[in-house]
Amino acid sequence: MSNNINVFYVDAFTSEVFGGNPAGVIPNAESLTDIEMKKIANEINLSETAFLMPPSKTNADFRIRYFTPTEEVDFCGHATLGTAWLMATMYNWVDKKEQIIFETNIGLIPVKWILEDNQLKTVSMTQVSPQVNDIEIDPQVVAELVGIRGTDIDDRYPIKIGNTGVSHLLVPVKTRRAIDEAEPKLNDLKKMNKDYNISTTHLFTFDTHGEFDIYTRDFCPNIGIDEDPVTGAANGALAGYLYLENILSIKESHQLIVGQGHAINRPGMLYVTITPTNGMPIIEVAGTAVVSMTGEILV
Repeated sequence: MSNNINVFYVDAFTSEVFGGNPAGVIPNAESLTDIEMKKIANEINLSETAFLMPPSKTNADFRIRYFTPTEEVDFCGHATLGTAWLMATMYNWVDKKEQIIFETNIGLIPVKWILEDNQLKTVSMTQVSPQVNDIEIDPQVVAELVGIRGTDIDDRYPIKIGNTGVSHLLVPVKTRRAIDEAEPKLNDLKKMNKDYNISTTHLFTFDTHGEFDIYTRDFCPNIGIDEDPVTGAANGALAGYLYLENILSIKESHQLIVGQGHAINRPGMLYVTITPTNGMPIIEVAGTAVVSMTGEILV
């Protein structure tokens, strides 16, 4: 006998249906096996699908697991934000508590509600403490792998590996045009990412013509996705890098607007807050979301 499993498509970091980054969300996954979750994520075929189940920790509201079409990953920013938005709006969590706490493979991730006139405006997730690590790699090699010219690399800033739970190669680029025109060599990029244990390669620039503070693009063939439209985890790692590398002042808080997804017609916006605390920043990534589809899967 088949079980009817509710499934939602939630477009994260946008208020427009079919914008931002779509995530699958399964709110009641407690009866599913690992194999079933992998098959469902492959069938949904979005960059990530989130599965909710009862937590093992008493200070969490749910355990959340994330699957790409090919494998489980430890953390996914846009699926976390999309799941929180779904729970706040369609499961009335916005009326139950001031936040929702997810137990993930990298630790607890609290997501709080930002209200305006008693209406949900955004949800904001606090990521785990950021880390930055060096990488020995020729910038010209990186440029070739991501499909830009060597002269497009912005050598004012270092190429580093940033992490707020998942590792991302952070690549500074001089112009938005170069990022938009990038044509990565996905098979070669996948091999490099695998060699360095990197989940995604994240291009960023301050050249935004005033539309945003930062503009980014994210390639992730190593986890089974060519490109992730709008990435909460990678942009959180980028914020930590900007602080820890003293690109932004470590003596003050920062609020950044990040644009992403425009190159592939999935435009989205993230609102990132960096708050200094005893030498280590607190990184919060906020945004809106919209439920675009609902249905059932027969398992």
